[in-house]
Amino acid sequence: MSLRLHALPWALDFSFIDWKQWCVSKGFPSFLANQLIDWIYKKGVLSPQIFSNVSASIRHELEQGFHWHLLEIEAQLVSQDKSEKFLLRTAEGLLLEMVLMPTEKRTTLCISCQVGCKMGCTFCQTGKMGFKKNLSSGEILAQLFIANEVLKKRGEKRRVTNVVFMGMGEPLDNYEQVVKACTLMISPQGFGLSKSRVTISTSGLIPMIKKLGSDLPVRLAISLHSADEGKRSCMMPINRTYSLKALKEVLLEYPAPERHGITFEYVMIEGVNDSLEDAKKLVSYLHGLKAKVNLIPINHFPGVQMKASSAERLNQFQAYLSQRGIPAPVRYSRGQDISGGCGQLAAKHQEELDMDPRILRRNRAIVKLATL
Repeated sequence: MSLRLHALPWALDFSFIDWKQWCVSKGFPSFLANQLIDWIYKKGVLSPQIFSNVSASIRHELEQGFHWHLLEIEAQLVSQDKSEKFLLRTAEGLLLEMVLMPTEKRTTLCISCQVGCKMGCTFCQTGKMGFKKNLSSGEILAQLFIANEVLKKRGEKRRVTNVVFMGMGEPLDNYEQVVKACTLMISPQGFGLSKSRVTISTSGLIPMIKKLGSDLPVRLAISLHSADEGKRSCMMPINRTYSLKALKEVLLEYPAPERHGITFEYVMIEGVNDSLEDAKKLVSYLHGLKAKVNLIPINHFPGVQMKASSAERLNQFQAYLSQRGIPAPVRYSRGQDISGGCGQLAAKHQEELDMDPRILRRNRAIVKLATL
């Protein structure tokens, strides 16, 4: 990618309002913004020369004035279960991941919002790689463009139907860019995804949860993993700043869709959070909330000593919740053989899957210094 492209604004970073303001600043007709939006989001075209209902002079200005390229696909790993992990490279050369998970009824894209993560959850490999940067709204949307383009090139009629912000990063730690991208995803003028099919998962940034409730009507998932203050603080450092008690208070006020409520993610770790006492505390914590709990046996990654709960403990935990009216499906992560499951994303190539992310980070830093 040329240095000139680095200096240009990226077309995918522009919202509807941005395009309208650009048209006004250039003295172009107001309807041009709608035409551009239609080409980019409805038709999925990122080449101004194809914008056939736009004048040649404006097409030229668009081509010369903006960067239209998508993120580079560095690598593509295909799992035995048919899910696919894409390693993507930003303009700065940083690596991130997205996972495409097709099923018979839907096509889900697990999307990243940051390169790395600040949260430091003990059961997640992403936090071990360190935090590099927040992705822009365009870098977030580019993942959806790429997924749909891959499907189209294969001749498949399906497109991405569901988006989950459960990839690399904490979505509410990159609030403005995530909301900007989501707004385009659910807008009828944009990708037109159902708002019930876009899910933002958070570890519990309370001020941003409050703001999200009024800003964006998408589904909310809480990365909970324990209803015990002490245990959760050990597993998730964010709990030391935003306690379970404070989180519950804001969730009771959250305008969750009556049909779906709030989803809680609960990683099942042997001997850590999978006892009957843990289940009782969870039921007590969820009282007053319309909740579903996804029970997720912890996925292995290099350097982690924790193990997934036994089938017996998992079944007992699930039964206790179900008998008290709390749906608690067991979610076995897809793409585990390509390090594409929950908590496994760390921007690794195939040959790096068995490497501790901290060692990988050190090795990459050494290589980078050697090339300077």
